[in-house]
Amino acid sequence: MTEHPPLAARTPPAKARTPLVRLLFGDVLSALLTLLALGLILALLPALNWAVLDAVWSTEDPDTCRQGGACWAYVQDKARLILFGIYPPEQHWRPLLVIGLILAMVLASLSPRLWGARLLAIWGLSLLAMLGLMRGGFLGLPLVPTSQWGGLPVTLLLAVLSLGIGFPFAVALALGRRSALPVPRLVSVGLIELVRGLPLVGVLFVASILLPLLLPEGWTIDKLGRTLAALTVFAAAYLAEVIRGGLQGVDKGQGEAAQALGIPFWKTIWHIILPQAIQKVIPPLTNTAIIMVKNTSLVMIVGVFDMLGAGRAAAADPAWPAPYTETYLFVALMYFLICIAISLYSRWLEQTVKNRSHS
Repeated sequence: MTEHPPLAARTPPAKARTPLVRLLFGDVLSALLTLLALGLILALLPALNWAVLDAVWSTEDPDTCRQGGACWAYVQDKARLILFGIYPPEQHWRPLLVIGLILAMVLASLSPRLWGARLLAIWGLSLLAMLGLMRGGFLGLPLVPTSQWGGLPVTLLLAVLSLGIGFPFAVALALGRRSALPVPRLVSVGLIELVRGLPLVGVLFVASILLPLLLPEGWTIDKLGRTLAALTVFAAAYLAEVIRGGLQGVDKGQGEAAQALGIPFWKTIWHIILPQAIQKVIPPLTNTAIIMVKNTSLVMIVGVFDMLGAGRAAAADPAWPAPYTETYLFVALMYFLICIAISLYSRWLEQTVKNRSHS
């Protein structure tokens, strides 16, 4: 048998490049979309002129902002009120430290290699430290009631706590809905469908108004605590359906093999079933997390002073010429930065998990 010498390595063919003109105007649809995009850009030029060219970036006289451009000097002047609400100004270092702790814990939790019981314990201790730091009343820190909490720390704490506390309940509800036992299945289905059938505004009003009436005489729950309970129940119901979808995507043979090997049920769920289920539903889990971050803006209607409520209160200052647009743009930018960070992280995590599973 004749042996043939190996072929010499050759460079791959050059990738065909479509000319820009053909890409933009190659057919009728492309031409229409290009013209529509150009028209949209032209329509936004006055807004760009208002936001940048004619804007007032710094001034000590509010009347300067009556010239017609955006008044970013107002945002600079009211940044503390928007970010920290009516928290005592001399104690603003405490909510600022809480924001820093949340960001530090989030950054420390990005790598899947660090996930585990130790990280959960650190998160629990950190959250207790954050709540204690916000409230005070020990180690010489003045006591600040939750009625004076506000701004970005409240938004972040409500989002992190509702998702963190709601996730274990969501897992239990998802497992209960798939259970062969009638009682756990009926209870899980009833709770999930009841909460998912109500708007979050209704759940917040139930927690804020009806829940105190149902408690025994002399018992009371703080308004922020009731709001957190409503958000947690709402998050748990929606997360449960997402996790149930992931559980349905796991082959039944996984659980049967674990049962045949004598692995306990809880270890099968924790170490075999749940990791595969969560891996399959990272995008919808991210979507639910983003929705819950944005839903924290609704707590304003039950009297909780979140970032949106703080911005609205700041915009009511009569010394400034109706800076509502600048206020809501600044608050929207804060929400956008939080949500886009969650979205980018989920894409990275999904790709990392996919590469690890293929290797």
